[in-house]
Amino acid sequence: MAEPIIRVEDLVKRYRGAEKNAVDGISLEVAPGEFFALLGPNGAGKTTTISILTTTLSPTSGSVAIGGREVREDPAAVRRDLGIIFQKPSLDLNLTAEENVRFHAILYGLYPFRPTYRTMPRAYRKQVEELAGVLGMEGEMFGAVKTFSGGMKRKLEIIRSLIHSPKVLFLDEPTTGLDLQSRRALWDYLKGVRERGETTIFLTTHYLEEAEEADTICIMGDGKIVARGTPDEVKAELVEEYLLLDAEDRAALALELRALEVPYTDSSPMRVELDGRTAQEIIKKIETPLTTLRTYSPTLEEAYLAVVGRE
Repeated sequence: MAEPIIRVEDLVKRYRGAEKNAVDGISLEVAPGEFFALLGPNGAGKTTTISILTTTLSPTSGSVAIGGREVREDPAAVRRDLGIIFQKPSLDLNLTAEENVRFHAILYGLYPFRPTYRTMPRAYRKQVEELAGVLGMEGEMFGAVKTFSGGMKRKLEIIRSLIHSPKVLFLDEPTTGLDLQSRRALWDYLKGVRERGETTIFLTTHYLEEAEEADTICIMGDGKIVARGTPDEVKAELVEEYLLLDAEDRAALALELRALEVPYTDSSPMRVELDGRTAQEIIKKIETPLTTLRTYSPTLEEAYLAVVGRE
């Protein structure tokens, strides 16, 4: 087993004057190259957690290590391994888009300082061209950031965060403000980045369909972890799969279901609970001709809402 790239143990954060912990003793591990999604409603502790992991906020207690380094002991070294896209833009509006990216690359020590784009090494220019192409920013890279829309600023932040090929990429609502085409292009690109370089992705998002592709989902509520596992495991734990059945002779179908001791709801169509059995087990025992037969599988959204409702 590979050593976790992110290890969190008994993490607690209580803000001064608060009556309870914003983050209340959570522990988690993320493997190198994993796609990890942290979900939860507003106030659940997601933003506080990701702020601690990215060294912008100090924990009250507990241990956080990224790449084997304790965040509190060596935050500068930890930051060199991170790419971060926060909800609020952190761009210099007085520079062009390319200048924002270039100075970021220079600060990370990737390239020596050069006063213009044309004098930068070919490797840098190739990276910028590739990333700008992914997000449809080819024509805007030399424009003033202060003239950009919110969506364009978001695209630029994504380009800047990827330029130094981070080991861990933190995405805090990364596609907010992006059009559908740009969202798809970004996720296709990130999939390739993960496959080529084992970049670990740590995502928080309100677009639950983006988390469907995660290796691991962790749902927070009231500062605690309330559900964790693969998307299928979380869905199976929180929302039951069931059958929708109907027949012209509904009385005969109901009689068979009662004989089989299968729980059902006398609706139209009938909702039939699997109750630990497979759909095939139930269907092959039914002799009444069916007019409706559908297997209903829960969505991640339903599982998420089940957690939020329970909390």
